[in-house]
Amino acid sequence: MGGLRFLPVWLVAGFAVGLGAAVGVALASTVPAPGAATPAPAPVGATPAPSLPDVTDADDVACDGASLEERAGQVLVVGLPGVTAPDDPLVDEVARLGVGGVLITKTNVESEWQVRALVRSLRRASDRALLVTTDEEPGRVSSFGAVLGRTSSARTLAARGEPQDVRDFARDLGRQLSSFGVDADLAPVVDIDDGPAGGIIGDRSFSGDQDTVTAYGLAFSEGLAAAGVLPTAKHFPGHGRSHEDTHISGGHVDVPLEALRAEDLLPFIAQIQAGVPLVMVNHVAFSALDPALPASLASPTYELLRELGFEGVAMTDSVGMGAIHQTWDFHTSVVMAIRAGADAVLATDGNVAGVMRDALVAAVRNGELDEDRLDEAAARMLALKGEDPEPIVCRDVAPIPVMDLSQQVPRSVERDRSVLR
Repeated sequence: MGGLRFLPVWLVAGFAVGLGAAVGVALASTVPAPGAATPAPAPVGATPAPSLPDVTDADDVACDGASLEERAGQVLVVGLPGVTAPDDPLVDEVARLGVGGVLITKTNVESEWQVRALVRSLRRASDRALLVTTDEEPGRVSSFGAVLGRTSSARTLAARGEPQDVRDFARDLGRQLSSFGVDADLAPVVDIDDGPAGGIIGDRSFSGDQDTVTAYGLAFSEGLAAAGVLPTAKHFPGHGRSHEDTHISGGHVDVPLEALRAEDLLPFIAQIQAGVPLVMVNHVAFSALDPALPASLASPTYELLRELGFEGVAMTDSVGMGAIHQTWDFHTSVVMAIRAGADAVLATDGNVAGVMRDALVAAVRNGELDEDRLDEAAARMLALKGEDPEPIVCRDVAPIPVMDLSQQVPRSVERDRSVLR
């Protein structure tokens, strides 16, 4: 069993800390090198020489790959509602299904020693490296509040301090999360929103100003990275224009793509250029992308994300939220999301992991989902976790990017250097 925790590859040089499992693995190719000599044909009528095994390259062999079920499991990240004990049956169930990652939420956290024991048991039960994620933002969205205490909101942090203060805050937070065995945090929120503090985004956003969100969002990602925790930019392509709570129902944004590019996308572009390894996609429908589908299920969303240069893992928000689940059940939405271009599908209830995995397998077998698309998604998830994808999916995968911290974070607004709580 895979009892050893995987460690992302961090590049450390002064204050420059690499972001993500940069696994630029040089994978062997089974295609002959350009210019390689081709054996001359035997003369007509000659007895052909016996064929000999090619022993010039021991790695030049057929790839068997993992089972379809195992590859399908790798693209799932699931929660464990109410699970606190290492011997809970759901721990063994998600391990048996071979999920790629788990989400630790507030229902899983009672004490420091308890959550560490839970994470250790999840890793021991898993045959492959497991991506342990959590949802720990500044302020009201907190999974570890029971042991870490309350913190100020992102909006308050940005109003009271400079980006360096937020970087320090996130580094300290990342160190605490890492001590619990967390690999990735589903933060920062880089949506632009200056609406009511209690809105669906509200004070979870650093500001209603795009430059401020860009500067403080980058600082938060850098702080997590410095502590060895993978940050996640969310909620692509921006949730600030929609005030519908997608936990309950779907929202719709009717603006041209040019407007998104000029404002909403700018903080995401900065994160991508810096090398953020994870981007979470929201469930709002955008008329500029696909007016009939939530962004998380619409292929133009992922095409735009890749067009912007993103090479990491694109993860959906939870498909159990009302914006999705009121219309599409789990076995439908997971296939739609992967087919559209998602690399990981989040579901906060791991009890549906089997349904989702089996739906992906069935969709490949009946032609509803291209197997190459599933393999591409699984390969990105494996690469993010530091595993060589080739023996599992029999395909190359681009390296997960490394965040470049050598550049100064933009400081477009002077701030009070108040002590951050």
